[in-house]
Amino acid sequence: MPTKKTLVIGASENKDRYSYLAVQLLRKYAHPVIAIGRKEGMVSDVSIITNMPNEKEVDTVTLYINPTAQKDFYTYIVSLHPKRIIFNPGTENDELSALAKANNIEPIEACTLVMLNTGQY
Repeated sequence: MPTKKTLVIGASENKDRYSYLAVQLLRKYAHPVIAIGRKEGMVSDVSIITNMPNEKEVDTVTLYINPTAQKDFYTYIVSLHPKRIIFNPGTENDELSALAKANNIEPIEACTLVMLNTGQY
């Protein structure tokens, strides 16, 4: 199964957060991960950064921040040209979904953890 470089927006060192579990599970399945959060830290072997790095060949962006906070990332996400954006429960955003579609990016309302655990990732 090919690996998919994944950008996690809303990453956290808090073990109770779904974003924490997502980073761990993505690494378990050997996907390269870029993790952006409000505070620097570590999850598994992944550094959480607070800036928006210029990355190449990002396959998937998975969101763990609310729609209001997403606005700051619109231009950045589109500039990465990912194949898809996963809107995890609570992050659904019609505005960003429309922007994604307009830029040939597939918006998916789903749970990254479920997708990974069921082989749909």
